[in-house]
Amino acid sequence: EYDWPWYGELVGAYFMSHPAQQEAALNIVDPNNISTRHLPAVWKKSDEWYNFKWIYEDLHVLITIDENSYGLNGKKGGQNGAYHPMAWYHEYDGGRAFYTEFGHDKQYVENPLFIQHLLGGIKYAMGAKPKDQLSVAVK
Repeated sequence: EYDWPWYGELVGAYFMSHPAQQEAALNIVDPNNISTRHLPAVWKKSDEWYNFKWIYEDLHVLITIDENSYGLNGKKGGQNGAYHPMAWYHEYDGGRAFYTEFGHDKQYVENPLFIQHLLGGIKYAMGAKPKDQLSVAVK
């Protein structure tokens, strides 16, 4: 919905492109959030890493991607530079929004780290404080 500014601000960014699926290093920027506290400081995952043509300024970024950690045939994979968020949350227009770029492959539905990440984001959007405990056990 590139012609709907409200939607872009709610989501937090507009998609531009992505390279082929490949592994990259993800940096956990906020290790105390309910959606990230269980993750390692650097989380290596494979996915199709989105580049964004526009990123909303008022976001609390949870995870960024190291653009130097991926690319194919000598080409850098990312196009957003040092500020390349992959997961974030924010309050917007009286509500809450959580965004995660992950999940383009079936591997994620069985990955306990991803499931806890997603559940933490859902709990935040439903009203939990960002630092609340995640009380759902994932096996």
